[in-house]
Amino acid sequence: MKNLVDIQDFQQFDNLEFIAKEVVEGFITGLHRSPFHGFSVEFAEHRLYNRGESTKHIDWKLFARTEKLFVKRFEEETNLRSHIVIDTSSSMMFPYDDSINNKLGFSVYSAAALIYLLRKQRDAVGLSLFSEELEVHTDARLSLVHAKLLYANLNRLLASDFSKDRKKTNASKVLHQIADSIHQRSLVVIFSDMLESENTEDLFSALQHLRHNKHEVVLFHVRDKKREEEFDFKNRPYRFIDLETGDEVKFNPNDLRDDYKTAISNYFSQIKLRCGQYKIDLIEADINDNFESVLQPYLIKRSKLM
Repeated sequence: MKNLVDIQDFQQFDNLEFIAKEVVEGFITGLHRSPFHGFSVEFAEHRLYNRGESTKHIDWKLFARTEKLFVKRFEEETNLRSHIVIDTSSSMMFPYDDSINNKLGFSVYSAAALIYLLRKQRDAVGLSLFSEELEVHTDARLSLVHAKLLYANLNRLLASDFSKDRKKTNASKVLHQIADSIHQRSLVVIFSDMLESENTEDLFSALQHLRHNKHEVVLFHVRDKKREEEFDFKNRPYRFIDLETGDEVKFNPNDLRDDYKTAISNYFSQIKLRCGQYKIDLIEADINDNFESVLQPYLIKRSKLM
């Protein structure tokens, strides 16, 4: 599976972890030279016993089944700590068509794939979901039970009926909370359309807070490039609805296309400039692209940290 269109054929399985596995292993297979060693480790919570070390933590029950010596691994043995943050505000439901083919669906499946990849690389991972408030926040852990919890939270997000609620964004307040709550240096991966309803200066201040606390930050700027950047609509009147406030306006996109493209281009350029100033990796993530657009930049960033 490469993109959201492919995933539609697998929704019947209702198993986010299975879909994540298919996305990641398909991506790895497509690489000419895999950067992973031991990627297909069978026992995610164990490592091979090294001759000469203490036998205190050998898993003898596992030895009885496999006739191989494995040592139980503990949280402090993690390679890297990562924290995935997803914007769940109503604007992330664009384009709204009661399906997964929107910014939120792309973010959730991308996050699920990263969780699968992180665990295979022995990286502890945490998850935060936010709109106006911090809705979910977990510590970064490596255990299988914790991974199940993360997938369950993402599954609930996919199953939510967003037509009943209009959720605004207050990323600045929430990112300050997250910066204060992550006590160990981590790689913070954010999925957001960056359509902040509050002062954008406050948003950049929150991102700077993460960097000030020594966290590495990767910001996936999630958008539908064709519609939100190029404003590619047919030459006829449309009724545009603000998904966060419910405000409506009707006009022909041709009448405003040039002004809109100029305004949105200036806004995106400002985001790029500020991220560059704060040494934040900004990745443009188009929901119409393959998941490689998320996995590849992540792997490049991770390789620089190890």
